[in-house]
Amino acid sequence: MLSVGFTYTSEDKAPVPDDHRPIRILHVVGGMNRGGIETWLMHVLRNIDRKRFQMDFLVHTNEPCAYDEEIRTLGSRIIPCLSPSRPWLYARNFNQILREHGPYDVVHSHVHYFSGYVLWLAKQGGVPVRIAHSHLDSSPLEAEAGWLRRLYLAGMKTSINRNATLCLGCSQLANLDLFGHDRKANLHSQILYCGIDLTPFQGPIDAFDTQTELGIPADAFVVGHVGRFQEQKNHRFLLEIFAEVFKREPQSYLLLVGEGPLRSSVEQQASQMGLRDRIIFAGSRSDIPKLMLGAMDVFLLPSLCEGLGLVLIEAQAAVLPCVLSDVIPEEADVVHPIMQRLSLLKPANVWADAVLAASDNLSAFNKVDALAIVEKSSFNIQMGVKRLAEVYESNI
Repeated sequence: MLSVGFTYTSEDKAPVPDDHRPIRILHVVGGMNRGGIETWLMHVLRNIDRKRFQMDFLVHTNEPCAYDEEIRTLGSRIIPCLSPSRPWLYARNFNQILREHGPYDVVHSHVHYFSGYVLWLAKQGGVPVRIAHSHLDSSPLEAEAGWLRRLYLAGMKTSINRNATLCLGCSQLANLDLFGHDRKANLHSQILYCGIDLTPFQGPIDAFDTQTELGIPADAFVVGHVGRFQEQKNHRFLLEIFAEVFKREPQSYLLLVGEGPLRSSVEQQASQMGLRDRIIFAGSRSDIPKLMLGAMDVFLLPSLCEGLGLVLIEAQAAVLPCVLSDVIPEEADVVHPIMQRLSLLKPANVWADAVLAASDNLSAFNKVDALAIVEKSSFNIQMGVKRLAEVYESNI
């Protein structure tokens, strides 16, 4: 398919077809550190036809982020737009970016409710395609919000309804959270499942080397978790579950991968519980497939809320039995026999029983079986990139 970009007239900003350049997309994110949204965007950037699509990244930080160097190597730009908490200053910065780095055919915003303001600015700036992308069902966290927060949420949802030309969600729940109460937005909303690159899951992994690097004994039972240290990941309950696992299995370890604002408080909780020497805080890592394949025995995700839980797709590609909260969208269940859901109302000892029993349920599955199922699913990055390219071109 011929890729068509747009230029703008100097007088009225009206889009004019231009067959000689790629479609230009400006992704809006907080910062390109390792996280579910950001990692998916990197998978897209690596796999999309960069002659047809030029992707740049507007970020809300001046601090260097994990993916910045690779983004620039792949021919894209990192463009800071600071002061999101100061609307007028942010608007000035945003408009300057459109003038200096544009014109853009698409502004694709991944900042949840704040997308309402981003897309209003993009509309004022004459960007023809404006996409709000919901990656989270935040309703459990927002259920007891104060009146000022509720006013902000309502205003942003209304702005998305008025200014987005397309609404995308990573699951039905994520769609309903951000767009479901606006009939107009609901009419032009779609599900776009984010995918993963399966290549790292296909090669051999030296489990001994991986465990040695992490300081894990060869005979250990390892409960794994990958997630940013923030409220929605429910690390406090996760540690309570592991404490019960440790009572039953003295050779158990907990491997926590990720960074975030609550890490220090979680480390403090681990020390208070007498578990600090059994918990490995691995930090932000670029080799998640290796850690899953070479070190983890069970994957644990007791999240309070998720848009989808893309890390669960990775865990299934690694054939890790998964114990997860039942609030996580069921679309994440691809290799069904290794998925077990529990209510967050269940006590930690019930979760611990499930974790210890989970590793016994793999007899019917092996690595090849699981990979084949994920490869044929909508979560294969090749399928996801093709779908996203179709979204861009059809809306242009």
